This record gives sequence, C-alpha cells and structure tokens, in this order.
Amino acid sequence: MEPVAETAPEASAALTAAQDIIAVPTVNPAFNDIVQSAVSDALAVPEPAAWSRVVVARGESLSNVFEDAGLPPQDWMLMTRLGGDSARLKKLKAGDAINMRVVSGRLEELTYTLDETRTLSVRRKGVGYESTTLTSALEHRSVESVGEISSSLFADGRKAGLSNRMILEFADIFGYDIDFAQDLQEGDRFAVVYDNILKNGRKIRDGEILAAQFTNQGKTYRAVRFVDSEGRPGYYTPDGQSLRKAFIRTPVDFVRISSGFNLARRHPILNIIRAHKGVDYAAATGTPVHTTGDGKIQFIGKKNGYGNVVVVRHSGQNETLYAHLSRFKPGLALGSKVRQGQIIAFVGSTGLATAPHLHYEFLVNGIHKNPMTVTLPRAVPLNSQSLVQFRRETAPLIAKIDAMSNTGVALSKYK
Repeated sequence: MEPVAETAPEASAALTAAQDIIAVPTVNPAFNDIVQSAVSDALAVPEPAAWSRVVVARGESLSNVFEDAGLPPQDWMLMTRLGGDSARLKKLKAGDAINMRVVSGRLEELTYTLDETRTLSVRRKGVGYESTTLTSALEHRSVESVGEISSSLFADGRKAGLSNRMILEFADIFGYDIDFAQDLQEGDRFAVVYDNILKNGRKIRDGEILAAQFTNQGKTYRAVRFVDSEGRPGYYTPDGQSLRKAFIRTPVDFVRISSGFNLARRHPILNIIRAHKGVDYAAATGTPVHTTGDGKIQFIGKKNGYGNVVVVRHSGQNETLYAHLSRFKPGLALGSKVRQGQIIAFVGSTGLATAPHLHYEFLVNGIHKNPMTVTLPRAVPLNSQSLVQFRRETAPLIAKIDAMSNTGVALSKYK
C-alpha cells in the first residue's frame, strides 16, 4: 500500500481562504420582499396636462365654453370676479380664442389674447384664481418685393408675395393716376417696400406700405409714406407732392373685375368699351360702385336708357354720372353728401344694357371729358418746414426703391 500524502498546513489555509471568497452570502428574506414589492408596483405616471384651444361660437359665453369642456361652473364664476382685464372674459365675441390647461378635470390655467401686445393669463391659486396681463413687444421689419405684370395686378401681386390687402392699398396709392382695370400692359413693373409686424419672432400681420413704384406704359410713378407734424399719414412723390387728388380714376374695385384678367386674350367679362361720352366697365351684377370724389348727390333714380342712375355734383363745376345700376346704396337720397371712395350703388344692367356693366361719365361745366385722361387736381403739397423733415425721413426708402429697380430681385418674405 502506497502512503497517502498529507496536506501541508499552508495549503490547507489557502484552500479555506479561496472557499470564503467565492461563497455566496446569505440574503436577508426581508430584503427579497422589498425588491419584489418595488418591481410589482406600477410606476406612477402623472396625468397629461395638455393645452387645448377653444374658439368661441356665435352666442356663446364663458359659461358655455366651460360647460362644453366639462369644467365645474364655479371655476368660470371665480374668474369673472377677478376684475381688471379679466372682465373681458364676460364679453367674449364669436371668433375669440381661449387656451386652457386642464388637470384632473379642473382648470389650472387659461390665456386669452386682449390685443396685439397684451395677453390675459389666469392661473389657479389655492381654491381660487389669480390673473396677470402679459405684455409682448412688437417687432417691425421692412420687406421688399418686386414683380412684373403678365396678367393683372392682383394675380401678379399675389405671385410676388403680396397679400390681398397690400395689393388693394398699392392700387389706392396710385389710383389717382392709374386705372388698374384698364391701363395695365404686359411688362409693367412694380416694387414695394412694406412693414411686417412680428410678435415673438412670428409674423402677425402686414403693416403699412412704406414706399412703392409702378412703371406703367413706360412712365414711372413713385410714392413714399410720410406722417406730418400733426400725425396725419399720406403718400407723396419723392419731391413732396401729395399723391391724393380730388378724384380717383376708377369707380369700381379693380380686383373684383380683373382678378382673372389675362392680357394675352380678350376676356369675356372684362370686355371694356370706350364709349363716346364715358367709359364702360363690364363687371358682375352686384359689384360695388364707388364715387370718385367728394360731393352731393344731384340725381338718384331712373333716367331713360341709362336705367338706374346716380349723378354726383363736385366742387369746381365737376359732375360724375354712374349708370345701368342694379340698385342704390340704402340711405342715400337727393342732396346726400358722399365721400371719395364711398359705395353709392351696385353694378347692373338696367336701361339699354345688353350685359351687366357700369357706365361712367365725367363732366366739367356740363361738357363731357374723357375720364381716362382728364387732369385731376392734386392736394396741397408739403410746406417748406415739413419738406425738410420729409426728405430726411424718406431718403432711405427712396434709396431702397432705386436699388430694387436696378436689381429687380425680390427679397425674402417673413411668414
């Protein structure tokens, strides 16, 4: 029998130490219970607190808005008792927008736009509410746009990025010299510098036209906006002559009759006839007719082949006549005072008319003049003192128009 080797005392100690290192410690049963409980419990997820936007319908009040949202009536009652700007919540109008943040069926916060710069903020405080009016500064940026006429001022203005309102204002500025329903030619060019109004970096609306230029049939017209020392805004030529005149050229809104006009073809609606004693504007029945100057109604009623007619007497022995009308503006009568641009009637086909159109005449001392070419007196120009200020303030705008005319490039639009 072979002898069995005995383990040395040093080796035995090392083995015992190794066993101690790899041994798994005994776990407290209570710790296991705690871990299992934590894993099995669902994590608490806070309830969403999203904002919702409500547009007030006709006849609705704040109580209706809260009722539709399932909110308790005491909430809107508390808000209407806050006073200050919160009182506006009692007089909501159709189209007003209210933003609400609701948590667990209770209103936590509400915002309501008071005007362009002020917003009402109402927040829950304890069992009630508190209100604050927040004010935001508006930013003004000038935007430049150029375009060329290929169909109509309306269509090509929209193509150049101008809004409907800006196109109408542009036409009003030059409407004393240009009949935009009849005078346009393909290749006419326009340039506009206008103000954009932004709030928190986003455009909220167009401002005023600051400067404009229109080249029609080879002749260039320019205008710059200027506010005089008495706070009256107006448009002037670069040398300070007012663009406003005693009469405007066109008695009908050019957009209503030219939005679909194509210079390359004979339009079936805008079929203009230059009559011996005046000008005919073909337009849809019901198109508003505007008086071209201040004055008094000298005749209103039926007149032979003219059908329904309005005759306006102006200063300086001038008269204008509007015929073939479908109806008159309610409230007008013989002797009524009318202002330039005021609606006095609507296009029709009464009398000897084969299709709806407006027949317009311009008379001086009882003698017919061509409404397209008759000389129209301008308003009083700026005085010498205002002219100095005018030149100083408008020089940068005129320089911009010059640069735009030379490059013909439209800059970016702020959306």
